[in-house]
Amino acid sequence: MIRFENVSKRYDTGQEALSRVDFHIARGEMVFLTGHSGAGKSTLMKLIMLMERPSHGQVLVGGRQTNRIRGAGIAHFRRDIGVVFQNHQLLFDRSVFDNVALPLQVAGFQVGDIGRRVRAALDKVGLLHKERQNPITLSGGEQQRVGIARAVVNKPALVLADEPTGNLDPELSAEIMTLFRQFNELGTTLVIATHDIDLIGRMNKRVLSLANGRVTSGAAPGGSQ
Repeated sequence: MIRFENVSKRYDTGQEALSRVDFHIARGEMVFLTGHSGAGKSTLMKLIMLMERPSHGQVLVGGRQTNRIRGAGIAHFRRDIGVVFQNHQLLFDRSVFDNVALPLQVAGFQVGDIGRRVRAALDKVGLLHKERQNPITLSGGEQQRVGIARAVVNKPALVLADEPTGNLDPELSAEIMTLFRQFNELGTTLVIATHDIDLIGRMNKRVLSLANGRVTSGAAPGGSQ
């Protein structure tokens, strides 16, 4: 699903965020990405999302060479990737339903199909009964679940989560990870960046560790190709 081949990323400032990174994440895997602040986790995520381009090497996602994706193809490419942010990035001038519906509206889905998909996603995260509420009235854990529903509503093959439990207490963090595990069991590939070592240990999944822009452990894949 994701392959980095000798990938380096150097910014115009001279900072080398990633250096000769090689790893493979198989389709259907759930992998944790960890490392100190500044290790390169965010840059790695941005390369997968085509928010950044490598300075050297090749990034493949779903068998596609991302360096060949340009222009309008970038938006089409991103439709098959769901993203969960630490700070939710919800729109507080819209309802829970409308927040989750946004990716479908951008993709041009029909109104009836949007309704079915949004309610199915909200039901999966246990918030169907709050579809008409404003997200600002929800707890932090509920807001994060809205963000997860939005990320999976388009049934993407890949979900990236950047510190999704960073602002949550241990009990809520465990609930969020249970949701991720359920989506993974349905075949979704998940890459989750986190500093929560205890949480990682309980999940018993592969850990891809970064230090100073290099992969230090966990580069070998598990699961199917």
